[in-house]
Amino acid sequence: MTYHDPVLKDESINALMITPGSIHVDATFGGGGHTRAILERLDENSRLFGFDQDEDVLPNLPNDDRFTFVHHNFKYLKRFLKLHGVTEVDGILADLGVSSHQLNEAERGFSYRFEAELDMRMNQQDALSAKELVNSYSASELQRVFSDYGEVRNSKTLAEAIVKERELKPIHTTSDFLRVAGPYIRGQRLRYLSQVFQAIRIEVNDEMGVLKTFLQESLEVLKPGGRLVVITYHSIEDRFVKKFLKAGNFDGEPEKDFYGNIYRPFKVITKKPILPSKEEIKINPRARSASLRVAEKVEDKRKHGKE
Repeated sequence: MTYHDPVLKDESINALMITPGSIHVDATFGGGGHTRAILERLDENSRLFGFDQDEDVLPNLPNDDRFTFVHHNFKYLKRFLKLHGVTEVDGILADLGVSSHQLNEAERGFSYRFEAELDMRMNQQDALSAKELVNSYSASELQRVFSDYGEVRNSKTLAEAIVKERELKPIHTTSDFLRVAGPYIRGQRLRYLSQVFQAIRIEVNDEMGVLKTFLQESLEVLKPGGRLVVITYHSIEDRFVKKFLKAGNFDGEPEKDFYGNIYRPFKVITKKPILPSKEEIKINPRARSASLRVAEKVEDKRKHGKE
């Protein structure tokens, strides 16, 4: 099994500001590239937890006493850290989105490049697959998915075409879907299909809901001075992350107390996202759309103020 080098490896590991005796989390273990890079920086008294719900990552687990693997979705960050006796950590890294391995495994149905059954589940135990979504969602629900998560310009037209087609014959495979979507492609074919497949994948895996929960739990388990490092791959999730790091919520407006004092739970380290170099993109094309954002948790002085 081959994985590409982790995206923005040096930039993301440096951003964690690893110190002796620290506890860190790689929330998206994947191929283990970031995990291995973190372990190289840890001393013998440090610990690292890796989260991933995908069965395919198991052969990549490092044999290292400092490392603990949690075979669950990273939205359960707080729960499983607590089970391992950990309530606070010094740093959390999350490399969001679908892995190169998942995209390249034809039978997973993540990519329009391969003939396969529509699946796209990151956790094979989940009930909702891409096939189920495409054949059961109403036209209005499909339109919402394509519009909100893929920013597809003709989302209503495409949704209506899918509903009409599946009344004649179920849409089971990537080729079935491409046959239906083909006449409605607008602009560059590859870009359009990427947006559509991205939208379906996000809905199937509830990626925005998972991201919200993860970010909220990250804030709860980080120590003051701890770092949250997040790599995103499309503008939708990047907006979520940017707003949360700025304000501690998803509206982007900082909380104010009765006296008008503003509360911001993070000090944003990256005013603008860190982007991969031309050299990295040449070596690893997956890095092309990556953006890295970093924030440091600040002490919540509201708990220590006068009543």
